[in-house]
Amino acid sequence: MTGGVTAPAVAAPGVAAAEPASDWLHVQGNQIVDEAGDPVWLTGANWFGFNASERVFHGLWSANITQVTESMADRGINLVRVPISTQLLLEWKNGQAAAPNVNTYANPELTGMDSLEIFEFWLDLCERYGIKVLLDVHSAEADNSGHIHPVWYKGSITPELYYQAWEWAATRWKTNDTVVAFDLKNEPHGTPNDTARAKWDNSTDVDNWKNTAETAAKRILAINPKVLILVEGNEVYPREGETWNSPNTDPDLSPNYYYNWWGGNLRGVKDHPINLGQHQDQLVYSPHDYGPLVFNQPWFDKPFDKASLTDDVWRPNWFYLHENGTAPLLIGEWGGRLGQDVRQDKWMTALRDLIAEHRLHQTFWVLNPNSGDTGGLLLDDWKTWDEQKYALLKPALWQHDGKFVGLDHQVPLGGDGSTTGISLGQRYGDGGEDGDTTAPTAPGQPAAGEVTANSVALTWAASTDNVGVTSYEVLRNGTVVATVSAASYTATGLSANTAYTFSVRARDAAGNVSAASAGRTVTTGSGGGGGGDQGCSATFKTIGSWTGGFQAEVTVKNTGTTAGAAWTVKWTYPAGTTVGSLWNGVVGTPAVTVRNAAHNGALAPAASTTFGFVGNGPAATPAGLSCTLG
Repeated sequence: MTGGVTAPAVAAPGVAAAEPASDWLHVQGNQIVDEAGDPVWLTGANWFGFNASERVFHGLWSANITQVTESMADRGINLVRVPISTQLLLEWKNGQAAAPNVNTYANPELTGMDSLEIFEFWLDLCERYGIKVLLDVHSAEADNSGHIHPVWYKGSITPELYYQAWEWAATRWKTNDTVVAFDLKNEPHGTPNDTARAKWDNSTDVDNWKNTAETAAKRILAINPKVLILVEGNEVYPREGETWNSPNTDPDLSPNYYYNWWGGNLRGVKDHPINLGQHQDQLVYSPHDYGPLVFNQPWFDKPFDKASLTDDVWRPNWFYLHENGTAPLLIGEWGGRLGQDVRQDKWMTALRDLIAEHRLHQTFWVLNPNSGDTGGLLLDDWKTWDEQKYALLKPALWQHDGKFVGLDHQVPLGGDGSTTGISLGQRYGDGGEDGDTTAPTAPGQPAAGEVTANSVALTWAASTDNVGVTSYEVLRNGTVVATVSAASYTATGLSANTAYTFSVRARDAAGNVSAASAGRTVTTGSGGGGGGDQGCSATFKTIGSWTGGFQAEVTVKNTGTTAGAAWTVKWTYPAGTTVGSLWNGVVGTPAVTVRNAAHNGALAPAASTTFGFVGNGPAATPAGLSCTLG
């Protein structure tokens, strides 16, 4: 029935008494807080299997469910993201829970249980060990490859049944504060070339993920208004001036969409934010991000570090939501193999550092050693931890005074008598200074130094903090444009004869953010009569070639005496040679025209930048290579 409020199909040992729960969480700005308003940090891992055809955690064919759960708690996993399928939720709703194939010699406590009883037995284990649970609809059908399907409906699983499955889950665990969050759908994706794809706009079309997420969330929150709602991104979003009806590329192969990981593109929030009405304080955005061993994205084909990944990938796709205080972020999947590709290790360390520095919530992918493209935190015996991978993850787990912090107010992470974890009550009841909740003072109003037609040099009086300021966020017209460690910043890439208002806010090591400073409005120069000249050079280099294709790089340099705000490079290729994927620039018309990306248009005198691309056809030195600076 619509509404999904039905009597439980089987006994519910994991359901707590119908008393007001004390461990529910909600949102304040870009933080998640408990009911007392104290900030919490959700740091955990994924354990899959309930989403698959086995309909139960993988590994229970040899590992013991209690021992695995206790080991996660002992090592600081305070939240477990559990992938599940809509099909299985509907089976549970309809009283069709079957007994899965579990090794009862290794798991005598599970003897005679069906899949729902096992899940709720495990919820009791989580309660015993101070772990909280995030339930994730990973696929429509109970299918080990179900996540490949791009949308939330498939075959007999209609959009309405998807909503009803979530309503049943909301009803089932309404009073169980071990289940604190619902991730509405894993990795919605698809491109304009796909028959089924997830888009993001203000329509009510069946494939509009934004509308679907709002509808599902509102139906859930009408039943349980205290559960956190996680909304992932999709895969693509139209570039400026394009629509969802635009082709994937123009005839000259210039792209019409921004691409990112499945579930990792949250650019649409800027134009069309999720609106949960009176329950907006339950909304968390949840991107996914991976390294080159999962897929070799274009940004891995050039030198990169944490700063360039932030500017090129993370900030434009999702990090801006945290920086602007729009909502919290929980990175639902990230991780992979170590020691096989230096780029992979560099990416994973950089993202770990971003998570730790800004206390972004996260669930690492994955506990399971049988995850083909990432491996797991556990080795193949399902008992031994991969110590190298765990050592990388550990700084991104919530710790205080040398112990891991759980999300339960009464039960320490690891259970009663734990030597490695503490409870949320202990964390905020011991008066420890590491429990810093004091925000820095507001920085001084920025002062403008040198002002040109396209740049402004800013300085400000430093903020003070009881522990120490770690960084400053620079806002331009209310939007964060940079994070810096010093009390100075030069804004570049500005337009001439334009007024901009700059302000600054400070962040400390605990993630507390100050109020914004007073704003400083600066008008850039006219750009004319400045006594300088503008010049630009473009240098083409073939990086490598193969049958039917090649990779090239172009270096753009300001050879003039005044700064430029934008650049354009043009050349002519012989018939049969075209530009394919391109990074650090935007392909325009006529072919071949490449304009700067948003982050690298501004070039001071003698400064340079590069863009690269993969070409189709024979490698060729282009004719008529030219560069203009504006």
